[in-house]
Amino acid sequence: MLSVQGLGLHHAGNYLFRDTNFTIKKGDKIGLVGKNGAGKSTLLKILSGEINFYEGNVVPEGNITIGFLKQDLDFVKGRTVWDETMQAFEQINALKDELEEVNNQLATRTDYESDAYTDLINRMTDLNDLLMNHDAYNLEGDVEKILFGLGFKASDFHKITDEFSGGWRMRIELAKLLLQQNDLMLLDEPTNHLDMESIIWLEEFLKDYPGSMLLVSHDKQFMTSTCNRTFDVNNKKIDDYKANYSKYLELRKDRKEKLIQAKKNQDAEIKHTEELINKFRASASKASFAQSLIKKLEKVERIEVENEDVSKFNIRFQPSVTPGKVIFEAKNLGKAYGDKQIFDNVDFFIERGDRISLLGQNGQGKTTLAKILAGDITDYSGEWNLGHNVSIGYFAQNQEEVLTPEKTVLQEAEDSATEETRPRVRDLLGSFLFQGEDVTKKTKVLSGGERNRLALCKLLLRPFNTLIMDEPTNHLDIQSKEIIKLALQKYEGTLIVISHDREFLQGLSDKIFEFRDGKMKEFLGNIDEYLEYRQKESIREISVEKAKLHQEEVEEPRPKKQESKPVANNNQPTTIVSKEQKNIQNKLKKVEEKISELELKIEEFEASFAKENPSEQVLETYNKTKEALDLTLQEWEYLGSQLEG
Repeated sequence: MLSVQGLGLHHAGNYLFRDTNFTIKKGDKIGLVGKNGAGKSTLLKILSGEINFYEGNVVPEGNITIGFLKQDLDFVKGRTVWDETMQAFEQINALKDELEEVNNQLATRTDYESDAYTDLINRMTDLNDLLMNHDAYNLEGDVEKILFGLGFKASDFHKITDEFSGGWRMRIELAKLLLQQNDLMLLDEPTNHLDMESIIWLEEFLKDYPGSMLLVSHDKQFMTSTCNRTFDVNNKKIDDYKANYSKYLELRKDRKEKLIQAKKNQDAEIKHTEELINKFRASASKASFAQSLIKKLEKVERIEVENEDVSKFNIRFQPSVTPGKVIFEAKNLGKAYGDKQIFDNVDFFIERGDRISLLGQNGQGKTTLAKILAGDITDYSGEWNLGHNVSIGYFAQNQEEVLTPEKTVLQEAEDSATEETRPRVRDLLGSFLFQGEDVTKKTKVLSGGERNRLALCKLLLRPFNTLIMDEPTNHLDIQSKEIIKLALQKYEGTLIVISHDREFLQGLSDKIFEFRDGKMKEFLGNIDEYLEYRQKESIREISVEKAKLHQEEVEEPRPKKQESKPVANNNQPTTIVSKEQKNIQNKLKKVEEKISELELKIEEFEASFAKENPSEQVLETYNKTKEALDLTLQEWEYLGSQLEG
């Protein structure tokens, strides 16, 4: 479908690619991997035609269409979400416009017997056939499906795009690309602006996508699920693996061993050449020979082997004073920006050692809550209390505002260090891939990934017993994400983390705070259990949204009534209670009593653990009680959803 022959590209005085060859075939879904700066995004721009100053050839087969998810948006102001999304069908829209013009002419002309009139009728027939072949009269269903999947609600469809943030507008751009059904789709970090639910939906969509795809992503799980082939960009070439990302990691071990051996041989040859140069350069008769050896050495392409074993980085957060049992406690907490209520009536209780993930769609209040707890936002309703001896380390998304532009990487890190950690600053910077002259860079010239790595490094230089991490993996490559995850797994304090990266969250938290529709709901369980629960809920919610949209199409617009949903422990009587509802309510009451009993038993166990070390038999009983509580909570969730349904 598309072949690349002898590709070469100079960048900053060096080759980014050199004599690179590969072919993309129909049905290939390729993950593009490699360290930051290897040229992944540049390759996408070459294939899309945005960059044309390169050596070699890019040869498409036939009239294939190529779609590229661009980061720079060019929306026409005043269009609605629906109208902007419909711009995806450029060819179909042109055909429709032409058909409308033809129909207008047929309606106004009276020269029925003329050849020109006959030509118009024939053109109308051709245009109708073309539109039927493109299924142009059933596009609305596809548009609905994709907008819903990317997190839009029916009420958003007729809002002006100017009202939406850059992240939501990027979703519209992604929706347009998905609707075009190009032969080859180029995706550069498509999940960057998506929440977890939308990422999972996109994953399923791409699995069934009929065209080919070239994808750059730092989300390992996303790549493993969507790709059947992997391109590894390294040493100015591309290694082609006929496997998804997980299998690629296994296959790469063998190739890496050969690369290590080749590097050893090259290093030995370079050393021998350098010894000859040093031996002959002082001799007048051999000086020209030494010069030829120097030129030969300068032309050698050095083999690089990346150190990807993050377990060798012994990175740990500094131990801090032990806080009280209660870290945070909130009652009726709320936050509004003007007339927009972000969340309200939020209650929670966070204990020492809790590991919590904040999840939910963008704009629902996760970052707002993090800023409130970190002390960055002081204007809110309700109340929250900070526990005794709690010291907070906060990783914010806006690192460009947190770092001092004129300071170097080393200065920024040293300013955060204590007397105990100051001697480790350079070693720690090296673990976060700041090596050699990198530490002398000013923070104002750092990339997004570099800023994040520096901010994470600074957190490791001071003792905190509570960490609040807001999207710590943004802009990080896969190796950097593994380094910080390893450090967080070793961390013994309280952790609150916001992330849309499923693989990163696995093993990091055992409790979820879900933000949705201005409320916060607590879910006891890990990320995999939560996602299984949300998958069932999402199917129901999308069905409700579709029903709303189609109802609005057949009815005159009218003010919507405030929708009230029954909840599991609602003590308020409903107007009409069916026999089935009564049965569910009775079951819920019994389940709630059982939950209280199990929670009381667990508290008793934990109180006894504080006094003496438990025996294996007691621990086994304790773990079985916790498992029973988990199962009972799942039953409570299920019955609650039945009552809502």
